[in-house]
Amino acid sequence: MSELAAGAATPALAPNGFRDTWCGQVLADRVDSRARVAGWVHRRRDHGGLIFIDLRDRTGIVQLVFNPDSSGASFELAHRLRAEDVLSAAGSVVRRAPETVNPELPTGAVELLVGEAELLADSETPPFQIEGYAGEASEDLRLRYRYLDLRREGMREGLALRHRVTAAIREFLDGEGFVDVETPILTRSTPEGARDFLVPSRTQQGSFYALPQSPQLFKQLLMVSGLERYYQIARCFRDEATRADRQPEFTQLDLEMSFVGADDVIAVNERLLAHVFERAGGPQVELPMERMGYEEAMARFGTDRPDLRFGLELVDLGDALRETEFKVFNSVLAGGGTIRGLNAGRREMPRSELDGLISRAQELGAKGLVWAFREGAGWRSPTAKFLSAEELAELNRRLGAEEGDLLLLVADKPAVSNAVLGQMRLDLAQRFDLIDPDDHRLVWIVDWPLFDWNEEERRWDAVHHPFTSPAGAFDPDDPGAARALAYDVVWNGQELGGGSVRIHDPEVQRAVFRVLGIDDETAEARFGFLLEALRFGAPPHGGIAYGIDRIVQRLSGAETIRDVIAFPKTASGFDPLTGAPAPVDEAQLKELGVAVHKPNLAGH
Repeated sequence: MSELAAGAATPALAPNGFRDTWCGQVLADRVDSRARVAGWVHRRRDHGGLIFIDLRDRTGIVQLVFNPDSSGASFELAHRLRAEDVLSAAGSVVRRAPETVNPELPTGAVELLVGEAELLADSETPPFQIEGYAGEASEDLRLRYRYLDLRREGMREGLALRHRVTAAIREFLDGEGFVDVETPILTRSTPEGARDFLVPSRTQQGSFYALPQSPQLFKQLLMVSGLERYYQIARCFRDEATRADRQPEFTQLDLEMSFVGADDVIAVNERLLAHVFERAGGPQVELPMERMGYEEAMARFGTDRPDLRFGLELVDLGDALRETEFKVFNSVLAGGGTIRGLNAGRREMPRSELDGLISRAQELGAKGLVWAFREGAGWRSPTAKFLSAEELAELNRRLGAEEGDLLLLVADKPAVSNAVLGQMRLDLAQRFDLIDPDDHRLVWIVDWPLFDWNEEERRWDAVHHPFTSPAGAFDPDDPGAARALAYDVVWNGQELGGGSVRIHDPEVQRAVFRVLGIDDETAEARFGFLLEALRFGAPPHGGIAYGIDRIVQRLSGAETIRDVIAFPKTASGFDPLTGAPAPVDEAQLKELGVAVHKPNLAGH
């Protein structure tokens, strides 16, 4: 499908000596007119007396015909052309013979009978096939030759879709009175949940800039400044642990509003998403969008990013087993844990596959997994003999189990039970084909906790970030009870964006810092500029940030965000195209006052 076929507006083209027409514009209404096109040789076919060249530019493909009688010297050139050579050609637009019409191409009813052609650049044989590419090249090879990979139709369409998304964002926000403002790329290091990328200062040796993880603090300062409505399509940087679908640098839609509450921010963003999806060919968004509380999402789906397109909801079974004599369940409940389960429906699975489910649960962090099939009033399960008939009947009732249904239970700490069953729910939906690919469910997750207890570090962490406003009265002596004025938007189980109303009272901000273990002195050193600004009349304000890469990936159906980024890194953060990161000269390091410690790989 060409860019034109995908519904994109035909780009304007000022005629010049290379071309006066896009390849995708050579349509039936141009018959009997002249056209000059330019692009890359997509395919060459020699039919003896005639040579056919499919020429490609970003709008599509047009067939060129070289005839020894009408093409003159260009006919000899056509003999020498190879795939990916760059060509300019001019001639007459003519209809194809009926039997040669190609209905798969918008230009398939016509062809260009070439009168003259010029080779603008020849090409070496590409390291992988561009025409008809079917995944035979590794991702490393594709990234190494990314400029060739981007010639592929699917990659071009991904970038064109990305353009339409950002254009629609700007169109909507401009109409809503938002002002596009750039914020600094070189800033100071502040704790925001991930490692900073650091940039050494040449003029102040021993000091470092940090690349921004987000424009969070600056957009709050813009609200203090009286701008009232700000947005930015911003580059952000996080030195995170390697993950399959994360990038060390990414693009974020960042926006902030003054004199608003959570409902005001959500309302604007619902209309923004509806507008963007309409312009970019996404699903229709029904307004107002569904909302779900954080606790409900965790209880029903085990995650704060629930996929609502199918059932298999989680059920709490602890109350049904409070008096159980089964030691495994009893000890978990006595230790403050939970027993949760789900009904996977009527299934037939051999023992080897059931063992595979146990291994999967252990891989996800559980100590084990109980599986059972309802049979009559009881269970077929290795665990059935440890449970009374009354307990089995109550478990069946709570899980809504019918004859032959597969039941899965996890007994562990609440966070582990939720995470394991939440992921296994998704695994089962894929395995049993329970997800309708044409169904789209968007939901706001609201009423978040403000803090989360970090058992390993024995401290409180901010669930979103340290600048999120508490909902209602805030008691620093009872952090676990505090709720947040926060909201995330989730599409089919993937978070698109998240935000909150911000703290605009400096004393509340200091109190939140103290709960997080940031004393007043440290807060002043790291965030003094923000605390100072809040003392000069800061309005109530709030905002949100979206992952642009993620939105475009979802809209395009791409397997990874790397397929909708022009020049991405690998999962490990390496760039095969440029070789970054790479060592630098000692002279550069000396000028910066930086010494590099190289690990001794020999272990000495």
